[in-house]
Amino acid sequence: MKKVYVTRKLPEKALKMLDGKVEWSVNPEDRVLTKEELIQNGKDCDGILCLLTDPIDQEIMEKCPKVKIFSNYAVGYNNIDVEEATRRGIMVTNTPGVLTETTADFAFALLMAIARRIVEADHFLRAGKFKGWAPMLFLGQDVHNRTLGILGMGRIGQAVARKGRFGFNMNILYYDAHRNEKVEKELDANFCSPEELFAQSDFVSIHLPLTKETHHFVNADLLGRMKETACLINTARGPIVDEEALVKVLKEKKIFGAALDVFEKEPEVHPGLLDLENVILVPHLASASVETRTKMAVMAVENLLAGLEGKRPPCIVNPEVLE
Repeated sequence: MKKVYVTRKLPEKALKMLDGKVEWSVNPEDRVLTKEELIQNGKDCDGILCLLTDPIDQEIMEKCPKVKIFSNYAVGYNNIDVEEATRRGIMVTNTPGVLTETTADFAFALLMAIARRIVEADHFLRAGKFKGWAPMLFLGQDVHNRTLGILGMGRIGQAVARKGRFGFNMNILYYDAHRNEKVEKELDANFCSPEELFAQSDFVSIHLPLTKETHHFVNADLLGRMKETACLINTARGPIVDEEALVKVLKEKKIFGAALDVFEKEPEVHPGLLDLENVILVPHLASASVETRTKMAVMAVENLLAGLEGKRPPCIVNPEVLE
């Protein structure tokens, strides 16, 4: 029977799917494994079900020579050296689609929260500072009829755009590496350059994948083009934003605010962000609903078992290894 290691506890429904199919074990602690621990537990395994927090590099592949598939419990797979895996004939899979609407819901929740200063007001009230209604108390920004800029019009970007267009009558601008005329027609969206998007949007929501090209894509120049009343929302990947530059514009109140679910050196957070009231910080929760995290886990297990049974995994990132 083939052996499998799961690097973190997952919803029980998914783990039970492994029973009788493979010999499996799971990290018993609710924490990220060290590289040494991952190698120790995975060195005799045929498959590893890993998380975005597990860097899977050349060394791990060398020291876990029996592994034929890394099933990633995430849509993104920037934690895995896919090029090296492909060179070695190792399958890499992910869990796309299932978390689209849940992540889009969360992105819009952050947009609303920063626009209307909800977190800031909550802290104010809990501190005993609320003395009654006041005409200038925590004035925020309207969302309806404003301009929403989508940076990356993939599945999640489109879902956020739909919520804005049809839920709040927002004007939609977008930038993507590939123009999408179908989406433009559906949402009455306008394709534009990143510079135009940042200059014209009231809210910018980031949905790019993290690649070498998108690292620090949102830099000081783009941030400097934003309106003083504009907000930045990031539920994609932390390193897409130059956090140092973001801290500067927030501290100088060059923009109204930011809401971040991801961070450049996650789980570390730039200390400058922690001191600011005009930013909402949450610990990578965009897909964190019971239903969606369970579906993700089931999909990751289905990918893993298919690969180990000699079948084509439903969501394979590097299909060329099967040729």
